[in-house]
Amino acid sequence: MTKMSTLCYISRDDEVLMLHRTVKKNDINHDKWIGVGGHFEHGESPEDCVLREVREETGYTLTSYKFRGIVTFVYGEDTVEYMHLYTADGFQGEPVECDEGVLEWVPRNKIMDLELWEGDRIFLKLLEDGEDFFSLKLVYNTDDGLEQAVLNGRDLELQH
Repeated sequence: MTKMSTLCYISRDDEVLMLHRTVKKNDINHDKWIGVGGHFEHGESPEDCVLREVREETGYTLTSYKFRGIVTFVYGEDTVEYMHLYTADGFQGEPVECDEGVLEWVPRNKIMDLELWEGDRIFLKLLEDGEDFFSLKLVYNTDDGLEQAVLNGRDLELQH
C-alpha cells in the first residue's frame, strides 16, 4: 500500500505547535507527539493538502510556509508513505479543538523530551539545523523499531 501525506511544524516565537495523538485507539501514532498534517485527498497537491489539514486540525490558515523535504516511510513489507514535510512561521485565525488529540505550544528546546518516533528525531534535528531541503528514507519493522535511515542517498548511523 502506498500513501501520500503532509506534515507541518508551525512556529511561534520560540515554540512549536505539537499534536499529542491521544484520541484514536487504532492510531499508529497513538501517544506520540507529531506535527499537524494528514493524507492527501483526490486531486490535491502537497500545498493543497497541508493548507487543508492545518486548517481542519488547528483552525489556522497558513500565511508563511516552506516545503522542507520528503520523508519516505517504509513500514514492514507492505506499506510505503511519502510524507511532504513543511515548516510554517505565519498563520492567522482562531484555534479550534483537534479531533486527533491535544494541540500544545511546546518550547523548541523541550521537543526532544517528548514521546517521539525515532525517525522524527532525525528530521526534527535537520529542520532545527536549518537543512534547506532533504530526502530522508526511514525503514521501520513491524515492532515500530527503526532499522535504517538514509539521508540524501547516504546511510545514517542509528543511535539505538
